[in-house]
Amino acid sequence: MPHRLVTTHRTSGAAADSARSFTLVNALKLDAKAELDALAKGLLAPAASLSPKYFYDALGSTLYNAIVLTDEYYPTRTEAAIFESFRAEIAAAIGVGKQFVDLGSGDSVKAEKWFASLKPSRYVGVDISESALTDALNRLAGNPYSPALVGLVTDFSRVVDLTAVVEKRPSVFFYPGSSIGNFSPDDAVWFLKQIRAHCHDSDCGLLIGVDAKKDKARLDAAYDDALGITAAFNLNALRNVNRLLGSDFDVADWQHRGFYNEAMGRIEMHLEARRTVSVRLRGERRNFEAGERIHTENSYKYSPEQFEAILIEAGFQRTQLWRDEKHDFNVFYANS
Repeated sequence: MPHRLVTTHRTSGAAADSARSFTLVNALKLDAKAELDALAKGLLAPAASLSPKYFYDALGSTLYNAIVLTDEYYPTRTEAAIFESFRAEIAAAIGVGKQFVDLGSGDSVKAEKWFASLKPSRYVGVDISESALTDALNRLAGNPYSPALVGLVTDFSRVVDLTAVVEKRPSVFFYPGSSIGNFSPDDAVWFLKQIRAHCHDSDCGLLIGVDAKKDKARLDAAYDDALGITAAFNLNALRNVNRLLGSDFDVADWQHRGFYNEAMGRIEMHLEARRTVSVRLRGERRNFEAGERIHTENSYKYSPEQFEAILIEAGFQRTQLWRDEKHDFNVFYANS
């Protein structure tokens, strides 16, 4: 049985007048040594890599919030425009009164915009960050449209077990932002099968945002903006590695590379050595030749037909699709 810490929180401040509370379940049991061993192993490998989760600390989160405001980065604003343009139509497809499960909830702002139209019976926020989830649930408790509030702290990139918080009732699972693109196609099928397994009747569905394939130049620009914010975001991972492993990466020795790999159908982000460098990693020296790269992230892009096939393979059916006028971004609703 996984370790679970269940706490009940009562809101403070203005929200306390309505005596709202929420339940938070922490099912994240990390083996710190194993995590750091895996990080070092990836960097010491001949084809070096690190997980994109190491982008994030306070600075990384601030940089990401700036990226989505750049002229080049279209996904966030395009998805938001689709939701606004088709909100009534999407809400009609989903139906009112369902349990709303917000996967990778973050600040829960995207989910909250659905409360008025969907009138969910229950909100379940799922995120890897306990502090972010607690802050979001505290804020939601002050919204008069908010239903019963529950949070689950977990890393669902490894194991998708939502049984501690997801009740057996009609539900909609919400996964916006094209986060599914960080999985390979095979892993995306695996992940969505796990979500599908939490649907206990036919009145259950998935609302998901998926970035579309498009011109390489536009995709390259979206992940390598002129202001250099994405570059700073990528390079920040090295600062986090230094903090966690006690390594001695010099950020000035590295540069950001972000580009669309047309053959693989994905954006790739790398850190490239500007010169030959030697880095201390867990008592070892890792030499990087000039031009050698550390692979930090993938973001797969899909045509509507390609992603519909993934949904069907994962066990979903009766898919509906909404797109912007330029067909830059896809929003699917798929029934179980």
